[in-house]
Amino acid sequence: MSTQNGKITNVLLVGVGGQGVLLASDILADVAMEAGFDAKKSEVHGMAQRGGVVSSHLRFGKKVWSPIIPEGQADVMMAFEQAEALRAMHLLRDGGVPIVNQYSIIPPIAGGGKFQYPESPLAGVLQRFPNLITIDAFKECRLLGNEKMVSVLFLGALSSQLEFSEDLWNSVIMKRVPKGTEEGNWKAFKRGRELASA
Repeated sequence: MSTQNGKITNVLLVGVGGQGVLLASDILADVAMEAGFDAKKSEVHGMAQRGGVVSSHLRFGKKVWSPIIPEGQADVMMAFEQAEALRAMHLLRDGGVPIVNQYSIIPPIAGGGKFQYPESPLAGVLQRFPNLITIDAFKECRLLGNEKMVSVLFLGALSSQLEFSEDLWNSVIMKRVPKGTEEGNWKAFKRGRELASA
């Protein structure tokens, strides 16, 4: 997707606490700024340490005035959990790209009563967005040797939708991930890009 002609690019990241949503948002913001764009983000942490909802709105372009993505204007949605993708898809524009982890975290409140976890959250997303990209991120990261690399694997998938160079992604990721995990995280990034481009 083009970042030319003064267009603002809107990326929505959603998930639950502990999945790496905020790290992914920080890395993407750094990449955009290093590429010379104005970038603004807004985060909702909720009960992040207890599996609560976490979301980040990130907007970048020549000049960005507000960090909040207007309703129905997100270009890409990265959802680290399936039901969160279903819940947030109203923010995605027609033709926007949802990238969704094939993973469910059923909160305690969904155990009964009027709050029920959706039976097939991805079916609801696919019905409106036939260009849905799904990745079993935890499985892929287990195969790479570290489940904590999910956020970087997802950024690899996202990179297939943006025009930033691999060198720029590499430079920022190497600075942001924990020391000693650089090589593994870069493999995760490349794997995510490969899966999203397949």
